[in-house]
Amino acid sequence: MWVVKLGGSLSRDPLLRPWLDLLAELGGGRVIVVPGGGAFADQAREAQAWWRVDDLAGHNMAVLGMAQTAMLMRGLCPALQPAADEAQIRQALHRGQPALWVPLDLLRQQAGELTHWGVSSDSLALWLAQRVHAERLIVVKSCAIDPALSLDQLGEAGVLDTEFAARARSAAFPIEVLHKAELARARARLLDDTLSCRPYAA
Repeated sequence: MWVVKLGGSLSRDPLLRPWLDLLAELGGGRVIVVPGGGAFADQAREAQAWWRVDDLAGHNMAVLGMAQTAMLMRGLCPALQPAADEAQIRQALHRGQPALWVPLDLLRQQAGELTHWGVSSDSLALWLAQRVHAERLIVVKSCAIDPALSLDQLGEAGVLDTEFAARARSAAFPIEVLHKAELARARARLLDDTLSCRPYAA
């Protein structure tokens, strides 16, 4: 099972549709798509700064921003099956469909380890991948990616959030950070995985 996080910056990019089509075509039964917050999360940051509300409110607004991006993705690619929690994700995968995480289960009434801006949708994708025992996490970004940089260095450069690298140290699966133009590379990996793996069945 793979988790593929598509950066919210793709929400206004012509490459968004090809990425969604690829994951729908080759990801049935084994791919969970995680949406970034994009402009919706940016609005959450602006509203928090304007009204000076706490990070818990900012977190919940950003989660809703991710959910809005998910609805955009579903509108573009109806084959993706919205799933609000792990049980719904498993149901979609069992049916042989690609799951689209609508992370409403991350809404919180009390502050916790996830409810601050050091944790973005990148770390939330990692959190989900760890919970579902994923075999691979791919994070797709719009900015330039230097393949020589470590996850720590990508965090220092602002490509990943500040907590991602530390959280990734306990991950039992490979993590790749791809540029949005690396569709062919992602396709090759998915096709290669198709030959060696079955759809999710646990």
